Amino acid sequence: MQTQSKLCHLDQARCVVLVEGFEGDRSLGSALGEGRTVMEAEDLAIARLQHRCAGTTGNAQGHPPSAEPSVEHQGESRKHTAIRKNPIVRQPPAPAGEAQENISSTTSQMSTQEQAEEHVGEANPTPQGHSTSATRPLPPSEAPTDPDDWSEELTAIDLELQRIGWDRDKERIYLERAFGHGSRHRLTRFNDLVAYLKRLRDLPPGSDPQQTSVPLRRSDLVKQSDEILQRLNWQQEQAREFLNQNFQATSRQQLSDEQLLTFNMLLEEQLVAIPGQ
Repeated sequence: MQTQSKLCHLDQARCVVLVEGFEGDRSLGSALGEGRTVMEAEDLAIARLQHRCAGTTGNAQGHPPSAEPSVEHQGESRKHTAIRKNPIVRQPPAPAGEAQENISSTTSQMSTQEQAEEHVGEANPTPQGHSTSATRPLPPSEAPTDPDDWSEELTAIDLELQRIGWDRDKERIYLERAFGHGSRHRLTRFNDLVAYLKRLRDLPPGSDPQQTSVPLRRSDLVKQSDEILQRLNWQQEQAREFLNQNFQATSRQQLSDEQLLTFNMLLEEQLVAIPGQ
């Protein structure tokens, strides 16, 4: 199994790394890991992904997951080569076609229905006994809310760049690390633009664009939670209840990027607790 790692979050207290596994061109899934250092977080994410893939392989062959080598043994034998062959990099947003390949057609149907529900709102809830979503899992709603005018945010970014002392070349270096391209005008998601602005506001003057931590990518976080919810096979009501219990929210749209990251970590814990996952 080949792995590719992405740094999702980095601060003084913790690091969060997303590891995605591949077999040739086929995606085997992904897992999150949290630790005090980047390597510790990556090791945990790789171990979780290997454990999940081993359980899937064991079930497909009619053998219990315990027939596979232990997670600890696999992590010890593979983690050093996996980490060094696959440095943590930020990847550009995947084209719509590639992103869809990583999620099954069932998830596509989920996203379509949950966007429709977001427009309907909660004024006309479907009776529980007649819900069309009762037979399949649905992630919490994530409807697009991009405004038409981004001029205020773009102006604020210019002011922050002046405060930090970055010229266009330094901004390009940072944007390529964070989003895979060197121009803010190529950011097609408003949430990514806002995440970029929020990160700039936290930077002190004179920050090094090569070393400064990059912002969270909301699109990556949403994709990750979609995948975990599908693996958990949760119904829509169960996912909403879990979201409400932990964040007093009814939609992922109501969460900040940091809260959405925490939501994914909590979902990972639920997934790890399932035998064979």
